[in-house]
Amino acid sequence: MRMSELSARTDVPIATLKFYLREGVLHAGEPLNRTQARYDDSHVERVRLVRALTDSGGLSMAGALSVIETLEHPPPLRHDLLGAAQHALTGEAGESASPEAQQRVSRWLEQRGWQVPPTDPLLGRLAEQLDAAASAGIEVPDERLDRYADGMEIVAGADVDSVPTEDADALRYVVVATVMVDPVLLTLRRLAQQDRSARSGPGGGV
Repeated sequence: MRMSELSARTDVPIATLKFYLREGVLHAGEPLNRTQARYDDSHVERVRLVRALTDSGGLSMAGALSVIETLEHPPPLRHDLLGAAQHALTGEAGESASPEAQQRVSRWLEQRGWQVPPTDPLLGRLAEQLDAAASAGIEVPDERLDRYADGMEIVAGADVDSVPTEDADALRYVVVATVMVDPVLLTLRRLAQQDRSARSGPGGGV
């Protein structure tokens, strides 16, 4: 198919498709001449993936490119799929967290017993987020963090149990599902807050 048909099938303007090509999130088509190329169903799937990651998932173009590069170069071991997916979505470790927050996260992780490498960038991200909450006057003590973690263990179990058994599908599922399901979890949290507030009775809301 030509670019005009690719545009029609994906409902994405030609100018946007050309932008995707320049940014590297859409692979080049088969050259027909100096100015035209032929595209196929793999391009349709890629465009839809980019739209999902950037529009619904809220990733930047750089973030989408990181995800796509991970999908194109998967790790050799299945155990490393989740780490590769999270690295693509998280990036490098944050460096702006205070030493106190970093130490607190390290202590909490050890007490929690989670099997997470101490160099995982998500730990730096968590420390930064706790710092940001504290600066806004919202303290998150360890007891509250533990309650959140209890719920997240259930969520993580549902996530891992849903991963396809075929390695070819697993990485794409882990990456895309993480991006697309995060907003679902946020919405469910807010709905659950409404329910808990309503059950607490009149005048007992948040």
